[in-house]
Amino acid sequence: MPDLSELKSHKTFIIVMDLLLILAAYISAFYIRYLDFPQRNWDSFISLLPWILLIGLFFIAVYELYALDRKNTFWDILVKVVIAVTFMAFLTMAASYLFREFAMPRSVILIATIFMIILLLGFKMIYLKLTRGNLVGRVLLIGDDNNTQKLIAKIKHPMLKGTRVKHIQPNTSIDKIKQHLRQIDYVVLCPSISKETKSEIIYHAMEYNKMVYVIPSLYELLLQRASVSPLDDTLVMTVKPFGLTFDQVLIKRIFDFVSSALILVLISPVLLIVALIIKLEDSKGSIIYKQERYGKNNKPFIIYKFRSMIEGAESKTGPVLATENDDRITKVGRFMRATRLDELPQLFNVLKGDMSLVGPRPERGFFIKQLSKEYYHYSYRSTVQPGITGYAQIMGKYSTEVEDKLRFDLYYIRNYSFWLDIVILLKTFIVLLDKTKAEGTEEKDKKKETSKKIRHNEL
Repeated sequence: MPDLSELKSHKTFIIVMDLLLILAAYISAFYIRYLDFPQRNWDSFISLLPWILLIGLFFIAVYELYALDRKNTFWDILVKVVIAVTFMAFLTMAASYLFREFAMPRSVILIATIFMIILLLGFKMIYLKLTRGNLVGRVLLIGDDNNTQKLIAKIKHPMLKGTRVKHIQPNTSIDKIKQHLRQIDYVVLCPSISKETKSEIIYHAMEYNKMVYVIPSLYELLLQRASVSPLDDTLVMTVKPFGLTFDQVLIKRIFDFVSSALILVLISPVLLIVALIIKLEDSKGSIIYKQERYGKNNKPFIIYKFRSMIEGAESKTGPVLATENDDRITKVGRFMRATRLDELPQLFNVLKGDMSLVGPRPERGFFIKQLSKEYYHYSYRSTVQPGITGYAQIMGKYSTEVEDKLRFDLYYIRNYSFWLDIVILLKTFIVLLDKTKAEGTEEKDKKKETSKKIRHNEL
């Protein structure tokens, strides 16, 4: 199993190879287009080459095309490559216009785009086959029995064939844990372990050069952005309250307003077509579904969505989560949910200021009351504006447990930056093509879990 330095070298190698393949794609495109390299066109390409590589590096980083040691299937890699390369093509065209390099043919960019998809995908699949195909991961899971089987299933990496997981209890003696550390590659620490025990395990794991994964508690999330300062001759850590500063709120609001207004103008034909289709399926039903949700500081507001269920779907049942084959969902609604078209009217909520483009998903009061009783730190989600998409949506799935989604949401609030918002928005395009992100809960899971766990039925 590679150590940390080897993992970094793998990452560097993949990034360099990706950039070389982007260059090879353009050279091949020129040859296919002209069977030569016309001087005027080639000069424009050379002028743009630093920008092409910089754009390529940007999207390689955003979509983590270098991370081939993670839980990736062929479809996962294909989606990331296609989306990243598509953005590269559009920005390269924009750069050629911006820098007045009109001799850079659009046909070459389009042909290069096709070559890039083929070359990048082929390279990554070959790389995985050669370096990860027969790799065996030995993992030590330390935690109590609560949800242990689910964690073991998550740890068993499809790209690490033969992964073995050893589970031990947190009260195992440190000498016994040290024996296990010598025989494994990774350590996973559950939040139920005491701070002192975690610290000791991490110390010995670092001593043996082992990678440690910690499932954070609220306490650990709170300390993430703590600042360090001296109090006389004593070092202290300042833990700030959850929420954004005034300048962060201002920048975020300006970006939300301008972006939502621009997007609404651009997609107005789509909005009209979807509205027409909904009306054609049910002429008596409403086009827009309105529902009360709770936003920043638990202030209620009306959220807008295209109606995807039959009229009055919850009039008899009350608040009920959607299931995988829910007969309340209309035919058009099923398509809209699969493509996220039903979420588009929320751009009006962003324009009004009820929501942001990025943030924790807004929830109904019925669920907030139940979740706040189960998770005392659930209320911290309301310290920022709710969003159309969020960190929990790009990192988790529909079926992700509430506690795990809550960790993602709190991490986002604690680590907010304008750059993080941009990354989340770009990664949302991957979510749109991932069916597991939107599918309803399975009926059997719903019956089993409803009394103790509630899941978000959003993007």
